[in-house]
Amino acid sequence: MGKQLERGPRSAESLYVSEIESSNMPRSPEDPTPPEGLPDRLVAELEDLSPEDLRKTIVHARELLRFHEERDLPIEPEPGEDVVRITEHEGYTEVVKRLPCEDGCDDCPHGPYVYHVTEEPQPDGETKVHWSFIGEVNVDED
Repeated sequence: MGKQLERGPRSAESLYVSEIESSNMPRSPEDPTPPEGLPDRLVAELEDLSPEDLRKTIVHARELLRFHEERDLPIEPEPGEDVVRITEHEGYTEVVKRLPCEDGCDDCPHGPYVYHVTEEPQPDGETKVHWSFIGEVNVDED
């Protein structure tokens, strides 16, 4: 925010100068320090937001990050498992795999079974991979 003058309307140049002056004003030790490289204009916009609007901004920023980051789900077979097929769908990944059971089972591996794998947001902002068992599936061997 710029310094308020008691004179008439301000020119664009005076507004710009006052923005620069305010961005160079010393911050108090209690003020949050923005990350290095964050544009001053964005810092000023964020500082003017209400707590409710800041929360909405955080939610939107997280959505943007998920949109921009094309992360592969960590789908690694456990020992003895046989992944038959992995198919990407909108909102989930379909995994078909065969599973072992106890040692000495003559019918192992069992299945194939189909799972839908998604990422679930956690309260701390992190995500957790979630496997949903769908059921047994018939797979034509190639």
